[in-house]
Amino acid sequence: MTRACPPEVRTALFDLICAGSSLSAAARRIGVSRQTAHRWWAQSGPVGVKLQKGAHGGPARVPQRGPVEPARPGRRRMLTSEDRAVIAAGWRAQWSLTRIAAEIGRDKSVVSRELRRHRGADGSYVGSLANRAAAQRRARPKTPKLVANPALAATVTRRLEQGWSPGLIAAVLRAEHPDTSPEARMSRVSHETIYQALYVQTRGQLRADLHRCLSLKRRKRRSRPRGGQSGRPDRYAEAFTISQRPAEVADRAVPGHWEGDLILGAGNASAIGTLVERSTRFTILLHLPGSHDAESVAEAMVREMGKLPEHLRRSITWDRGSELAQYRRIQLELGLPVYFCDPHSPWQRGTNENTNRLLRHWFPKGSNLSIHTPEDLRRVADSLNSRPRPTLDLQTPAQRLAQLLNQAA
Repeated sequence: MTRACPPEVRTALFDLICAGSSLSAAARRIGVSRQTAHRWWAQSGPVGVKLQKGAHGGPARVPQRGPVEPARPGRRRMLTSEDRAVIAAGWRAQWSLTRIAAEIGRDKSVVSRELRRHRGADGSYVGSLANRAAAQRRARPKTPKLVANPALAATVTRRLEQGWSPGLIAAVLRAEHPDTSPEARMSRVSHETIYQALYVQTRGQLRADLHRCLSLKRRKRRSRPRGGQSGRPDRYAEAFTISQRPAEVADRAVPGHWEGDLILGAGNASAIGTLVERSTRFTILLHLPGSHDAESVAEAMVREMGKLPEHLRRSITWDRGSELAQYRRIQLELGLPVYFCDPHSPWQRGTNENTNRLLRHWFPKGSNLSIHTPEDLRRVADSLNSRPRPTLDLQTPAQRLAQLLNQAA
């Protein structure tokens, strides 16, 4: 009987139900049995959308919104019931997505998403059902995802406590649950949802103190201020500049190029040196317990980087701080050039800047960094180097470095 009935009969049934009629009344009106009507509803309802039942056994009436306002420049227009009627007719006629999109004046990606969201289990698309499902999806307020899924919230909390950023948590969850099933979608979360749970009271339900696990430890979001110019003279007029670096450094094609800087403690009285390899993001920490003057930094750098094979010592890029005044000694003993960034341009060492922000999870601003032993630094470096990175396709820096060492062996 299902095949004998034309699509218009099904559509008439669904239109009656979406208008508020009960399933039984709609079935009687179009002349089919209640069992047939129920089977059509189960087959053609949008996948994953749960339709509520009204007082008479049919789906509850969904409040209709007013007319959709014309799209303003820069804003997307919601699909209307007329748009969905055209999509339904085109889909039944086996039009291409491009042709359907042209008929309603939208991009074909809009049509593709609409069909993916609102097709029934049997592959059919009914405009009235799709319109109803879309109205339910837009209903507010919605329960925040981390409130509705305590297990996911616990996973996010645990990884925040380990110093993971919201972006990294979101990327790893996507990799762990890559398919498009409803279960997989409920097992992952975007970085924006995590930030909202931390910073927006009504979207919360992560612990109030978890913002301290972020690299900046801010209580609320704020825009990044622009730094002013200090007017300090250039101390490294005769040194190599970043514009003189070979192209292989910029494109990260060849390993062995490092970026470095210091992270400073309370009152700039203590410091830890940081070195990051650009292609693998492998991090080395320099122990500077007594002082972070030029001599101490040069000695620590030569000691730690001297342990690396020669093919992983190609260059170092540093900021223009006085702590690298002995750069000539570093160049001579390590056999590599040291390049300096332009004044007031820390973004030219972006890999190192990002790493320093991650390290603040273990070395908070305003703390005394001289209390950390070499063993402490090795433990922190091991933890950071074993963390998956989205820029490495979720491999760890340690894995990438091991690959390079094995290739050279």
